[in-house]
Amino acid sequence: MRSLFIAALSIALMACAGETSGEPTSDATDSEIAAADLILVNGRVYTMRWPEPSPDGVISEAAPHDDQGWRPDAEAIVIDNGKIMFVGDNHAALAMNRGDAQVVDVKGATIVPGLIDSHTHVVELGAKLQNVDLTDIATEEEAVALVAERAKTTPIGTWILGSGWDEGAWASRYPDKTLLSEAVPDHPVALDGLHGFAAWVNQAALGAGSITADAEVPVGGEMRLGEDGEPNGLFLNNATTMVDAIVPPPSAEQLADRVLRGLNQMAKDGYVAVHEAGVDAASMAALERLEADGALPLRFYAMLSLRDEELIREWIEKGPDTDNDSMLVTRSVKAYYDGALGSRGARLLEDYADKPGHRGVSGDDYGFNRELNAEVMKAGFQIGIHAIGDAGNREALDILEAVMVENMGVKANRHRVEHAQVVHADDMPRFAALDVIASMEPPHAMEDKTWAEDRLGATRIRGAYAWRTLRRSGARLTFNADNPGSDHNIFYGLHSAIARRDKNLEPAGGWYPEERLNVDEALRAYTHWSAFASFREDETGIIDAGRWADLTVMDSDPFVLSETDPAKLLDGKILMTIVDGAIIYERR
Repeated sequence: MRSLFIAALSIALMACAGETSGEPTSDATDSEIAAADLILVNGRVYTMRWPEPSPDGVISEAAPHDDQGWRPDAEAIVIDNGKIMFVGDNHAALAMNRGDAQVVDVKGATIVPGLIDSHTHVVELGAKLQNVDLTDIATEEEAVALVAERAKTTPIGTWILGSGWDEGAWASRYPDKTLLSEAVPDHPVALDGLHGFAAWVNQAALGAGSITADAEVPVGGEMRLGEDGEPNGLFLNNATTMVDAIVPPPSAEQLADRVLRGLNQMAKDGYVAVHEAGVDAASMAALERLEADGALPLRFYAMLSLRDEELIREWIEKGPDTDNDSMLVTRSVKAYYDGALGSRGARLLEDYADKPGHRGVSGDDYGFNRELNAEVMKAGFQIGIHAIGDAGNREALDILEAVMVENMGVKANRHRVEHAQVVHADDMPRFAALDVIASMEPPHAMEDKTWAEDRLGATRIRGAYAWRTLRRSGARLTFNADNPGSDHNIFYGLHSAIARRDKNLEPAGGWYPEERLNVDEALRAYTHWSAFASFREDETGIIDAGRWADLTVMDSDPFVLSETDPAKLLDGKILMTIVDGAIIYERR
């Protein structure tokens, strides 16, 4: 796809360049133009510099959209020293080439602002790429077979790790240690659930960690016991930390390798930046070393883990990092307030529809440190509170509001609720009133829909995964995948947000389709709105002169497909990822 044009080919392109909507922009002087180092031509460029849609989803009259549908508003981009210097037509862009620029013909591919995943677990993604992958495995027997196969090539006594079994879908048939211990008796095995709210181990792991029925279970956690009164190998919600504590930690080199594996996968999938939710001291040390070595391929927005109190107090002393130009920026903290809906840990205002008498866990019962959270907010950090249930969300908003009342200055720190999954109607307007961002995952709705209504009932489900309702209430959104818990493929994410249908195109009319967003909103939620959530809306998320040259190139046009054939979004592929003006991934 990439080619370096000779002068004659450049002239030919200038001659055949078509007209585009939108005026070209440039802040470049003649001397700067001479230094241009990358020119993209023949693209379907959607700058997204037009006004965003209304909360009801009405597309701006200034958008490149009419009765005939969407059309790109530029076809060429000129980049110099990591920034965009021109956006417009081929003819004008190629005229800026003084002979030393790399010219890339994208051959009609679509170019959008660089994708930003605003809630990732890149370290876990890197580990998942190395370990046993149980994603989409339907049964306990299949999972055990995969682990047994890995054991054949793993030295006896060495830990076998895996992740991806769905603790939500398996909630009524949770596995225990029996089959796993019989098939793999000589290796300690630890298998994390898809969303990190369950862990499944064998007897060798329990023995290696000296976990017995007398072990202290953290608040907000459950260690299941077997008929013999001993641990049966299943740990839920906050009890998963018991398993984390017995698995040998990776070395500094292994941790750095996981970070790079995860980031390189994200680059391959079109992302230019990630917000890492829950960075501990060991991961932070690895990130700082990688940044010092100039080895971070993507922009990394670190959300420190409130659970790592020593690390948090170090950063309270230092204060938030506000140097947006750095590849590693640390100005946010992630806190867990309740559990997950699938494992029935999310805190609900009323009983679970499928478990009378049970409402989940939250706050002090889930290890949430309210005092430390307030200290962090007052020190100038952004807080992202994990809240899933309607009670969890209400209480999280209460906590944020209480600190704001005490110190109104903290309201400007763009605090977030991570997931905002089930919200009571009375609490919808509070997001806007408190300037709190709802950080949400379109894939979660599609993956949870087979059991979510069982947990919540027909009435309460109306406030779940309610993107349009939150938009109408005035809330700011940002979208992500919470990977590796969900597939972070942007085409899957966009399809989930726009069609409310899964990868099998079910249900036919969309799941609670009134909560759908249009493509303009959905793509902004993965670009400019995510940039806002990290205080970078002036630098990225829109394609315009003077902004960072962070771009994503796709083989299909999501704007057009969203209106003509949304199902074809799922076939999309990333062709190129550009960060700071450099091509860091190119599909071959």
